[in-house]
Amino acid sequence: MTTITQTEELARFCEAAKAAPYVTVDTEFLRERTYWSKLCLIQLAIPPASSAKEPGGQAVLVDPLADGLSLEPLYDLFRHKDTVKVFHAARQDLEIFFHDAKLFPEPLFDTQVAAMVCGFGEQVGYETLVRKIAKANLDKSSRFTDWSRRPLSDAQKAYALADVTHLRVIYEFLAEQLRKNDRESWLVEEVGVLEDPETYINRPEEAWLKVRTRTNSPRFLAILRELAKFREAYAQARDIPRSRVFKDDAMIEIASTKPATEADLGRSRLLLREARKGDIAAGIIAAVKAGLEAKDLPQPKKDEPGKPGNAALSDLLRVLLKAKADAAGVAPKLIAASSDLDAIATGERDLPALHGWRAEVFGRDALRLAAGEIALSAENGAVRVVPAR
Repeated sequence: MTTITQTEELARFCEAAKAAPYVTVDTEFLRERTYWSKLCLIQLAIPPASSAKEPGGQAVLVDPLADGLSLEPLYDLFRHKDTVKVFHAARQDLEIFFHDAKLFPEPLFDTQVAAMVCGFGEQVGYETLVRKIAKANLDKSSRFTDWSRRPLSDAQKAYALADVTHLRVIYEFLAEQLRKNDRESWLVEEVGVLEDPETYINRPEEAWLKVRTRTNSPRFLAILRELAKFREAYAQARDIPRSRVFKDDAMIEIASTKPATEADLGRSRLLLREARKGDIAAGIIAAVKAGLEAKDLPQPKKDEPGKPGNAALSDLLRVLLKAKADAAGVAPKLIAASSDLDAIATGERDLPALHGWRAEVFGRDALRLAAGEIALSAENGAVRVVPAR
């Protein structure tokens, strides 16, 4: 089990990987104590060589915590378009590389997305694919390892390498299935979302939109917006978790009680002791003041008034989605979420479910059903689309 700790070693492996059709990639990281994920280990593997003259079959660990190691050879490999970079559930891995190097591996293949396209179900896990495709079992005893601690044991290294060695078999199987089903363009469309910088940018001014609250008062929401903005910026600048600044329930309490002084903060039931003084306390008080004085008050999203048949149409769309997904062998949630179906039923049309490959599989018939041009019929236990009478 080779562990790379020097830039020259990494460069040699990456040069060999450039000659391979693909390289499988995984990472181990920690995020419990930081805002940004702390990269602790990188696993890489290339397929066996097609001839004795070619390097191949290597699987290595890269220690990004090693003194003096530069990841630039890896990033150069990521830019090399002749070698496919294969991940499973790539989003968190890509966020790390985008934050550290402002790049995405190209071309990218995500086996979790590919598996959903190939009918393996919703959010299918790596362990399931290893069992079903690679016909192997994973030792998960090192699942909760602190990957920042050194040295790593042989058991930890073996666990980490398994995440890229079995991935070779899974990738080759799924890539062939996509080619056979002529669905490679579907994967490209989905990967486009993963390679969009907007997927990974957390803007402080938009942070309040992710906070769940039952209060829709515009003034309350203005204070909440300013508090969330302060918390996000503070956490990003100091690379600490949001919860270390203050938690959502404390933020909602503060937006309701509107404290104006540190003494007021001292009466909070939910605010951490460290947040009742110093920079955080000052930031909270300033945010509350800004929210109270704001002129541009957020307006709560009003529920669209019910249209006749909306609930029934939503139910029909769910039946149609299930039938279409089963016929295509695709996970239903990959095509449309339940909220998308409700939105279609109330007249919304700017939705992913109505564009691209999803329109071919489901979206066009969904619009026809909404317009009353088609109906659904049951025949021999199956749902059929029929012309509306």
